[in-house]
Amino acid sequence: MIRFAKKQDGAAVAKLILVILKDMELDFLEEFGEESALKVIASCFTDPTYRFGYARGLVEEIDGKIAGAVFGYPASQEAIIDLPLQNYLRSQGIEEEINMFIDPEAFPNEWYLDSIVVDERYRGHGIGSKLLTAVDRLATHEGETVIGLNVDKANPNAKRLYLRDGFQDVGEIMISGHQYDHMQRAVKTRDRS
Repeated sequence: MIRFAKKQDGAAVAKLILVILKDMELDFLEEFGEESALKVIASCFTDPTYRFGYARGLVEEIDGKIAGAVFGYPASQEAIIDLPLQNYLRSQGIEEEINMFIDPEAFPNEWYLDSIVVDERYRGHGIGSKLLTAVDRLATHEGETVIGLNVDKANPNAKRLYLRDGFQDVGEIMISGHQYDHMQRAVKTRDRS
């Protein structure tokens, strides 16, 4: 069942987000380690403005377990999505500005699909496709009509999934030293007649 994320999902979602962070080879992860990263993500998850905050995501729940998650935000809010991380680090006595992400990712005038991940135990069952379809609910909730995302050029399987869902290439972008294709599609509206 796909549902809006809840505050109590933080620990389970943090484990899924860690998979993405490891794939991206972020300096933050190298500097703080996996255990600290999990704690940071789970703690910040309760802040609805955070990049991975509960209010920005949907989860697929199967038999009481989080099998997958998707998170995103309107491009106009990109400047604030990591402030909860900064606040958390300061609360832990870390005064220097440390960022998990250093590069802007969203293009103007879109709802940006930041992260989509499926627990490895549930892969191959269409959960990623279901989550991808469900992002329209998040974008519409935020009043957006275009969804954008970045796909690593080294991940052709993911790109095929996005192309099947109607996304098209609109540009390229460098994120944390990796080259990505930026893709967009219009929000799919449901016919309610």
